[in-house]
Amino acid sequence: MVAQPVLHDPVVIAEGVDEEPVESNRRLFEGHGLKVIAFVSAFYAAFHMAALNGVSISAWTGIDIPFLPQFPLETWNFRILHIAGALVLGFLLYAGGSFNRDDSKPTTMLGYLSYALALPALYALYTAISFANEIAGGAMWNGIDATIRNREIYHFGVPLLVATVGAIGIGWAHRLPRHHFSAPDFVLAICGIAVATYLITIYGTAMRNATGTPFAPIGMSIAAVAGTLLIMELTRRVAGLTLIVIAVVFLIYVFVGDKLPGFLNAPDITWERFFSQVYTDAGILGPTTAVSSTYIILFIIFAAFLQASKVGDYFVNFAFAAAGRSRGGPAKVAIFASGLMGMINGTSAGNVVATGSLTIPLMKKVGYPPKSAGAIEAGASTGGQIMPPIMGAGAFIMAEITGIPYTEIALAAVIPAILYFGSIFFMVDFEARKLGMRGMREDELPKFKELAKHVYLFLPIIILIVALFMGYSVIRAGTLATAAAAVVSWLSPNKMTPRDIYRAFDLAGVMSIQIIAVCACAGIIVGVISLTGVGARFSSLLLGLADTSQLLALFFAMCISILLGMGMPTTAAYAVAASVVAPGLIQLGINPLTAHFFVFYYAVVSAITPPVALASYAAAGISGANPMGTSVTSFKIGLAAFIVPFMFFYNPALLADGTWVEIGRALITASVGVCLLSGGVQGFFFTGRLPQVPRIMFLIAALFLIEGSLISDVVGAVLTGGGIFLARLSAGKEEPKGDAPKEDVPKPAE
Repeated sequence: MVAQPVLHDPVVIAEGVDEEPVESNRRLFEGHGLKVIAFVSAFYAAFHMAALNGVSISAWTGIDIPFLPQFPLETWNFRILHIAGALVLGFLLYAGGSFNRDDSKPTTMLGYLSYALALPALYALYTAISFANEIAGGAMWNGIDATIRNREIYHFGVPLLVATVGAIGIGWAHRLPRHHFSAPDFVLAICGIAVATYLITIYGTAMRNATGTPFAPIGMSIAAVAGTLLIMELTRRVAGLTLIVIAVVFLIYVFVGDKLPGFLNAPDITWERFFSQVYTDAGILGPTTAVSSTYIILFIIFAAFLQASKVGDYFVNFAFAAAGRSRGGPAKVAIFASGLMGMINGTSAGNVVATGSLTIPLMKKVGYPPKSAGAIEAGASTGGQIMPPIMGAGAFIMAEITGIPYTEIALAAVIPAILYFGSIFFMVDFEARKLGMRGMREDELPKFKELAKHVYLFLPIIILIVALFMGYSVIRAGTLATAAAAVVSWLSPNKMTPRDIYRAFDLAGVMSIQIIAVCACAGIIVGVISLTGVGARFSSLLLGLADTSQLLALFFAMCISILLGMGMPTTAAYAVAASVVAPGLIQLGINPLTAHFFVFYYAVVSAITPPVALASYAAAGISGANPMGTSVTSFKIGLAAFIVPFMFFYNPALLADGTWVEIGRALITASVGVCLLSGGVQGFFFTGRLPQVPRIMFLIAALFLIEGSLISDVVGAVLTGGGIFLARLSAGKEEPKGDAPKEDVPKPAE
């Protein structure tokens, strides 16, 4: 049956795409509570912007204010404050359980018990401050003196752990109306401040060099235990249980690894030694937090400025005006809009919610089945994470871990991104042809001429790209782009006033909580990998597999990267996979950039890989389709992302590594390859419906053309020619079912 819906809706105008979705456990404050939380959030984001650019309030005013931080801050101190601020803001904003219903009573007694727990939390904070005063006064601190050790255990550690564990437990059961602050979460915020105060104090002494040794103060280990619990609890609240389960498994491994056989065997590590080391740059304060405290939060602020100036709405409307009239128009709009939004969004599922609420219903209206509509949006939104120049946040973590310049990583990502989005485009186009769909009418779409007048709204992204390739640092380029977003808005109908700028910083603070918590929690896993040596043993396992077959080793690495990434946000998925898998690939002799791109791609596409596919499940919630069916279809639509990384190894030109001729040939042949891949998967091509033999020939030809060597290109061309010839022969014998009559294709408006 031919899908030929007739649309009579008014003009489609995207509105509210920029609005941040409100999670089910986020508190919605009112009145003074809203003002307080907005100020804390805006101050937190503005603090980072000032710190990253080396600007202090004293420098602005010319007045030396002792209690305000002077920039630049010492690196570890800055990262500790970065995490502590996210803990405070996160616990105040996100509830540990559900909110009470109108007909249920608040759990008042648990609230009173929480106020009692505030006493040990405040005492631990007071003790940490007293330690700071003593050390500032010249007191010598060490981890051996019995008096110091007892004070750290009984005056700081025990009260801190009692308050932390007790408040976490009460927070799971405590119920209040959604607009109320929660007592146990205040206690957790105080505990987060106490941990930060102690660690900044101790790391400022010679004891910083004692981490991971028997000479480390016991308070350092206890503070790290409390900090780890706080990070994991906040991660549970903002990102779900998946990452927590993985982190718990790794933490258990630390203490049982010496009893495990084979390559899983690890040295016996005491809890004091492990925790005195995990809250350093070998773990929680390591690469993941280094990136979240610099590049990620900077680009979250940039994204918040774009949202506050309604640029996201413009992106989606521009996509509708440019692609809405084409066959299966809303699906192609989803590709365009999700690519633009996804590269600055940072999460695949978040991008699905932002753009899919508009595109998925329209895709269903023009004839796409609900399952396909959700899958197309999930695939396109996931692709935003590999779209240069921002690439969600993965590019910055890759630059931090590998030491490869960010601009080189962004350039290397161009061809793979073209291939991925090209593949999805052909997938949706062939499905539209197969189902006989039409596009949207001219009178249903925003006017392209009107939108073209505001094309300057793309300037912030253009300025970002130009600044990066002119040699500016990522921080300076991001700051310029953020400022440009505010300035450009003054030329648009949505002018940013000082109130809007304040709102943008407030929005950035809230948006940053999830990714900061996730990065810190991923740091725990990275710390385990580093301190137990399991990463090196995994590398040895890959080397052993490579002796049998290098392709088998790559396939095993792919499976591990996807498994580690399932159910996790992209940033955490890549950070963990990069620590476990990438070193082993590099030991196989693979170029570091190629190895990390290989891992990065599979960490990203875990969002559309069954059985745990966060982006697909989010899309299914909007489309109303079966979640598992949607994830299987999105896997099929994003198939190019599962094949192309294998070709990085065989054809480095796909990562812009080679001469211009090699790179150009790789782009052309691989583009033809993904077109054939899409036709083979969909069973439909420009020639019409594909019989079985041409379909198989197209799939094989696609692999040869994507691989990219001269011989494989010749083989791919021969197979392509043969497949097209056979398809044309069969086209004369059998009319494709569901092919749209020519007169049903909408004609351009006069």
